Amino acid sequence: MHDGLRNKGLATRAIHAGEAPDPTSGASAPALHMSSTFVTDQVAGFSAHDLEEEAPYLYGRWANPNVRTLEAKISMLEGTEDCLCLASGMAAATAIFLTFLSAGDHVIVSDVSYAGVAELARDTLPRLGIHVSTVNMSDLSAVSAAIRPNTSLIHTETPVNPIGRLTDLASVSAIAKSAGALLSCDATFASPLGQPSKELGVDLIMHSATKYIGGHGDAIGGAVAGRKDLIAKIRTESAIHHGSIMSPFNAWMIARGMATLPLRMTAHQAGATVVADWLETHARATRVIYPGLKSHPQYELAQQQMRNTSGMIAFQVGDHATGEALAQQMIDKLRIVHYAVSLGHHRSLIFWMGTEALMQSSFRLEGAQLASYRDFAGDGVFRLSVGLEDPEDLIADLAQVL
Repeated sequence: MHDGLRNKGLATRAIHAGEAPDPTSGASAPALHMSSTFVTDQVAGFSAHDLEEEAPYLYGRWANPNVRTLEAKISMLEGTEDCLCLASGMAAATAIFLTFLSAGDHVIVSDVSYAGVAELARDTLPRLGIHVSTVNMSDLSAVSAAIRPNTSLIHTETPVNPIGRLTDLASVSAIAKSAGALLSCDATFASPLGQPSKELGVDLIMHSATKYIGGHGDAIGGAVAGRKDLIAKIRTESAIHHGSIMSPFNAWMIARGMATLPLRMTAHQAGATVVADWLETHARATRVIYPGLKSHPQYELAQQQMRNTSGMIAFQVGDHATGEALAQQMIDKLRIVHYAVSLGHHRSLIFWMGTEALMQSSFRLEGAQLASYRDFAGDGVFRLSVGLEDPEDLIADLAQVL
């Protein structure tokens, strides 16, 4: 995958990885290849299992030029041997679980994670005979205590969605390796620019490409980056057998957005820092969680582990009733910040996430795990994804409702 670019800068890799001028037309920009099948001049087997690494394109479910371009870009920025792009972030998470776990295996999953992943781990995997433990990944003793002889995978997330708690990836990686388990990490909040996941020992780096990688809120996709042998297994299981492939058009859109990822992440971090600093001085914001703030309880870990603290802020405003009332004011009055789900887009987005509702639906935490969640979230948080607008305009927009 364009190994000659591996020693180039991040911006150069983001723009040029997986791309070359069109040999027929000379077009500088990549063409869009929507064909479901490809004419070949080689005799090939009918099964995808017969494909060799350098095989020509044959069928869209097996491989597509636009998807390959995006895979090359993500792999190049993550520093991995390969990458697989799939239909969504949830498709990527499901691909990891269903490729490397079988009935009788045990998986340890972060007790706070993307809601769909939390529900998949709690409701679906046990139905397939897979044993699941949910653990606070910031508590290394709890991670170690959860290890069993049949533990095959540890799946973490950092920073976690929605509260911004961090996982010490190097330490969790050491625990996984001592147990002979793989470590996967949902790095969506951080983006490929946010942390050196591979260097910290992550075997499978997962992203919702819908978020920072695409960056414009107009295409859904997911990605898993890692060693070539691991990605080959996922490609066979998920893309070929389960069919959860990415659309060529979405790949083309996300790759176009990814070309500006280094510039965007620099701007996201700069804007979020200004907004987070302002929120900390505002009387209505009773707690602000952002990895770039010295008040973050894991600030030192953030400084060690994160190269970019991203644009995701969580903040409290008091009890549940106060949060819900303020959410309605935001819906009615905000003009620049959009009251909407999702994150990592060029537009700023905000959404109220009540603790009680999340405990009833997605997380169902109790005891010490619930207490840890409430340490960060209280009765609920506003999850603010700071976009690329002028931070002074974002502050003015928020100030009219706070």
